[in-house]
Amino acid sequence: MPAKLAVDARQLVKSFKGRLAVDHVTLTVAAGERVALLGPNGAGKTTTLLMLLGAVTPDSGTVEISGLRLPRHRSRAMLRVGFVAGYLPLPENLTVRESLELFAGFAGLRRRQAGIDEAAAAFGLSELMPRRNQELSSGQRTLVSIVKAVLHRPDLLILDEPTASLDPDIAARVRQAMLDAHRRDGTALLVTSHNMREVETLCERVVLLSQGRVVADGSVFDVASQFDVEDLESAFLAVAQAQRGLL
Repeated sequence: MPAKLAVDARQLVKSFKGRLAVDHVTLTVAAGERVALLGPNGAGKTTTLLMLLGAVTPDSGTVEISGLRLPRHRSRAMLRVGFVAGYLPLPENLTVRESLELFAGFAGLRRRQAGIDEAAAAFGLSELMPRRNQELSSGQRTLVSIVKAVLHRPDLLILDEPTASLDPDIAARVRQAMLDAHRRDGTALLVTSHNMREVETLCERVVLLSQGRVVADGSVFDVASQFDVEDLESAFLAVAQAQRGLL
């Protein structure tokens, strides 16, 4: 039997004010697979992610998360997803522990306190638990968002520039913790990043977008070979330069 798909998005199309942002994108992520969704600014990455989360409705095409079709089953589907992005707000007046307890309650977690403490320790967040979110740096807020996203051990982690605001040592620890979660729980990862070394560490497959379309899909080696270059960063630069030439 075919492997279960954490993401099954077919022929997604989305326009904003007459501008085509996503142009018939098909994207699949198998259960437990680690995939990077890459592309220069304006390639359609964020719009695609928001359609996978049900936050934006496609003009056409279909989205299923762990076999649940959006938008009809969005509430159930999102219980199987963790989402991390630096632009997501945290409740300013709550402490870090209160924020995590609130989310754990929404997710219906059992062994709530033990789960929170375990996840916080894995990401080096334990000492921040008594502090209010409004007191945190941007990097510390990102750490809280990551812990919140993995608390319920989701089928799928969607990570939009997950370590962009973190110091290199903390970013390395976060990447290792995400790989540990993948190995422990079989969590699939869907990652956007402008850090190609991070992509090579976290992901086994790359989907490259340009002008709202998929222009490459394969291993890091396969994608680099497609553009006749030696590494992923050179392939990314080639796509970015070509996209700028089309604008």
